[in-house]
Amino acid sequence: MKRAAYAAEVTVSDGQRYACLGSAAVRNRRLVLLWLRRQALRLADAHGNHAPQDGDPPPPTTTADVRPVLFHSSDAPESLRHWATTGRLQDDAIRTLEAGFPLHFTVLDPAVGLSLTLAGWHAFPGRRHP
Repeated sequence: MKRAAYAAEVTVSDGQRYACLGSAAVRNRRLVLLWLRRQALRLADAHGNHAPQDGDPPPPTTTADVRPVLFHSSDAPESLRHWATTGRLQDDAIRTLEAGFPLHFTVLDPAVGLSLTLAGWHAFPGRRHP
């Protein structure tokens, strides 16, 4: 069995608290980028949907998908969608990983001061995050 060579994570912070919404360990940098793009589009596409109420069934997800975020403005979802669907930005992202550098992309929800970060990096043994 081949070990994961790369890791990816989506985190959220309000400036004082930090939480991991989900992570993945994959074989190569292209899979890192694919996972991060899928999460960016899922989070962006969920904007405007009602927040789950008590008793509502949970939204369908795969086990590898991140937990949803309630954005209070359209800035963050639009930025996530733009990053995930713009070829030049995706080319820059894969080149960053190819060069051995960690990839970080952060969007802000200025209405509430929330920041959401997509990150990918080469998973060196014994090292969790760059």
